[in-house]
Amino acid sequence: MTRGILVAGNESPLLAALAAEAARRVESLAVASIPNRLQEGAPAPEVPVRADAGTSPDSDARISLSWNPGSPISARTVILSAENRLEHVDEALLVCAPPSMRKSVADLPARDVEILVNDHIKGWFLLAKELASVFRSRRAGTLGLVLSDLPSLGGKGEKADLLGPAAQASFRAFSQSLLVSSFDEPYVSLGFSCSGAGEEGPFASFVFKTLDESSRKNNGKWYKFGKFNLFGR
Repeated sequence: MTRGILVAGNESPLLAALAAEAARRVESLAVASIPNRLQEGAPAPEVPVRADAGTSPDSDARISLSWNPGSPISARTVILSAENRLEHVDEALLVCAPPSMRKSVADLPARDVEILVNDHIKGWFLLAKELASVFRSRRAGTLGLVLSDLPSLGGKGEKADLLGPAAQASFRAFSQSLLVSSFDEPYVSLGFSCSGAGEEGPFASFVFKTLDESSRKNNGKWYKFGKFNLFGR
């Protein structure tokens, strides 16, 4: 019986790399993407995801699921849809690599504030809750919390990024609290972060290598990845 893998996050190089790694391991995987509903800003680019040469293109393996992150009903529907298409969800990766929005706070549309909270903060709580319920009832499963922890650097005179750092900080705090409270759960929870630009491919390989080798003794660990920094804590 093949593994059922769900990857959720906004379209980004990191999500693309993780989906490609998953496609090397299974015939099909489910991907739930956060829609870009921001009025302005710098959304992450649409990245065509392909597996390595000699394997099937990830586009053939990828089952796209519709997701409204701010809706509790949609969170449950995503899990049910993934289970229906894959038969079961054994591993789920929640991928935080948010788009940026560089402008002064006075120019920030109120609508975009709502989108930030619903799509890039609230959505993770709702989806993690549904996944935890499924894994707890099955007494098995792996929940991976993956953070692109790139520093928000702007050029001289450039506006600060108001969206990315706020979403990253919320995801990190939520993930670390979830990991601390996971020790008595019957499933495995792991955290991952990478602060190096352009390392999405190696980082994705490391994430799945860790998942492949994980066991109960690794439950609750947070792994930092980088060229000069690779350890679990």
